[in-house]
Amino acid sequence: MEVLYTTTIDSPVGPLFLAASATGLVALEFDRRLPGQPSIRPNPRDVRRENTNARAQKVRFQFEDSPDRMQPYVSELQEYFAARRHAFSFPLDLRGTDFQLACWRALLAIPYGETRTYADIARAVKKCSAFRAVGMANNRNPIAIVVPCHRVIASDGSLCGYGGGLEVKRKLLELEGALTAVLAA
Repeated sequence: MEVLYTTTIDSPVGPLFLAASATGLVALEFDRRLPGQPSIRPNPRDVRRENTNARAQKVRFQFEDSPDRMQPYVSELQEYFAARRHAFSFPLDLRGTDFQLACWRALLAIPYGETRTYADIARAVKKCSAFRAVGMANNRNPIAIVVPCHRVIASDGSLCGYGGGLEVKRKLLELEGALTAVLAA
């Protein structure tokens, strides 16, 4: 069973749960998930059902609360929320299908303060008509904020679909100075 080091921090967009392996950050999740939003951890609001699912799937992780080990991640996130950091330097341990990984790498290439459409990401991964599949890959993004799926907008320039909710997406884009550009389009 793999050990993941964890911590939960307060942020301007609400509590954030972080988990890291020995290799890098595995998850950054909003405390409040939308229905159907995937999570690496059991939902404390419905522990009985999730524990049943965990037993059926065989428990894959052992979580160890470790604020000290998680401090490098926390520090960079605090700098980001203070508008003093535009790129993260800590290692990531992304886990997904080849298509998901390609989409998430394309998200990582979106500069701070800029946005792209789902169609732009589909073109970046050389699957031009797969914008809906790109949307599903974004939905499965395990490392919110750091893998910036909040920077992806609809082709008409509107904000759409975000695991943390549209208000959080709006706040993140506003923090990065990208919201003005989106609204001006």
